[in-house]
Amino acid sequence: MDPRLQAFLDKQEITELVHSYCNAADRHDHEKMRELYHDDAVDDHGTFFKGLAMEFIDRLPDIQAPMMILHHNITTVNIALDGHYGEGEIYILAFHQIKTDDQPVDLMIGGRYLDRYEKREDVWKFSHRAVLADWATLNNPSTVRLDHPMIEGSHIGQPGRKDPSYAFFRLFKWGLR
Repeated sequence: MDPRLQAFLDKQEITELVHSYCNAADRHDHEKMRELYHDDAVDDHGTFFKGLAMEFIDRLPDIQAPMMILHHNITTVNIALDGHYGEGEIYILAFHQIKTDDQPVDLMIGGRYLDRYEKREDVWKFSHRAVLADWATLNNPSTVRLDHPMIEGSHIGQPGRKDPSYAFFRLFKWGLR
């Protein structure tokens, strides 16, 4: 195969991996999240968590419990390849609505994922992911208004299997990329 075509296919698989991560995070789909990392992969969220990705995923139910809304958006994607090894600088906008004792707050983070990928057994997965924040803004109290009359009757996204997408799609399934 032409090496340029193989590089294109590999970059597409990695891009789909990156997007699958966002979907798994937003839907709190920890089964899917586990499929995206090699078993020995590292996740580095700074002082929040640094260690084996599988240990981070084990903690996600508690971490995500107060998060009423998670909404990750990928913007700029830069991927470099060297055979079965790749690196990515992935720009991210991540919105969080977080339940507090008083009232929900909004946290919007603009940052980047610094990724290392490895293709093992013909499958690209994360071998190391570090999260970097470039900026953040906080709204306290939350400015999200899902009860506004302009969206009355709209389907509303939810974490977990109750999200309307799981009933809508036939091809996208819980726990699958």
